[in-house]
Amino acid sequence: MTRLSDPPSPILERFGKGWDPDTLSALAGSVPIDLGAPVERVLEQLGPALGRPEARTVLVGYGASYDTAPQDVALFGALPGWSVHVPGHPDEVGRLLRKAAAGDGSTYLRLPEQGNAEPHGASGSFEVIRLGAGGVVLAVGPTLDTVVRATARLDLTVLYASTIRPFDAVGLRTAVLAADRADVVLVEPHLAGTSAHCVAETLVNVPHRLRALGLPWDDSEPCAHGLDEAGIAATVRAFLR
Repeated sequence: MTRLSDPPSPILERFGKGWDPDTLSALAGSVPIDLGAPVERVLEQLGPALGRPEARTVLVGYGASYDTAPQDVALFGALPGWSVHVPGHPDEVGRLLRKAAAGDGSTYLRLPEQGNAEPHGASGSFEVIRLGAGGVVLAVGPTLDTVVRATARLDLTVLYASTIRPFDAVGLRTAVLAADRADVVLVEPHLAGTSAHCVAETLVNVPHRLRALGLPWDDSEPCAHGLDEAGIAATVRAFLR
């Protein structure tokens, strides 16, 4: 596994306050990626070894904003055998990082610039935040709190994902089949539609509708693409009419 001799200080300065020794030790075995730079350049620098299962690596992405590197999750998620985590709270980061350090495969973990108020499960399975009959909203990482507020008066199931590769097909399918309508809204804090194909594959034998929210390849603000509370609320209501 690719390792560093010391924990990457930019990550510690911005995200590492209060992290326990085990998490810091796991972080010391990771490779920091500054997502303020084009992620394609990072992939070029890391080289073709990333696509080989035997080249075990833990990459920690930090510094992404709404106008830089929205495609990072899509790119790393396309690498064979990689796990991809998008935690929504600093407490989830530690659990996911320790799990990655103890595992056998390669991992990409994207640290959130802004997160949810409370941590949630980091088991790899989608967590049921709320049950409803009118459809399913899958909120990825730091989008959860906004999604919960935006759908507060709607009869919907809300799922939370901090791990999107591997994709919890069982969790999504179970939630969709339990609802009265097989309508799915996918809300991701990165490139729009990154996990849309996973939803389609999961529900290949279930007639369904999908609306994917996220960012384009380049832009500046989440509200410009309906990722703020008002935008999500309007999109969900229009989609479920």
